Amino acid sequence: MIVGDQAENLTNARPIAELAAMSRLPTIYTYREQVDAGGLMEYAPDLLDIYRRAAGYVDQILKGAKPGEVPIYLADRFELVVNVKAAKAIGLTIPPSLLMRADEVIE
Repeated sequence: MIVGDQAENLTNARPIAELAAMSRLPTIYTYREQVDAGGLMEYAPDLLDIYRRAAGYVDQILKGAKPGEVPIYLADRFELVVNVKAAKAIGLTIPPSLLMRADEVIE
């Protein structure tokens, strides 16, 4: 199951993770906090990198750049977090190759 990035999903991260576990549904989320609340995994742009770029936009505009002329950047840094505890709870084995690629593994 893919859980979108709507505010309601972040606010209700724990109940969503609990319902997914009870239904034995593998889930992927868009926020790290959802995995900390018991979700299976997160794969999303690195929010800290996005916030840094946003600050750069503000800096350029405050220095006189026209907003329409400031280049738009696409996210190029993504984060993968895997919750092995959640995987075990639903009877799922995460391949070692995926665990090696993860930025963080929650035991």
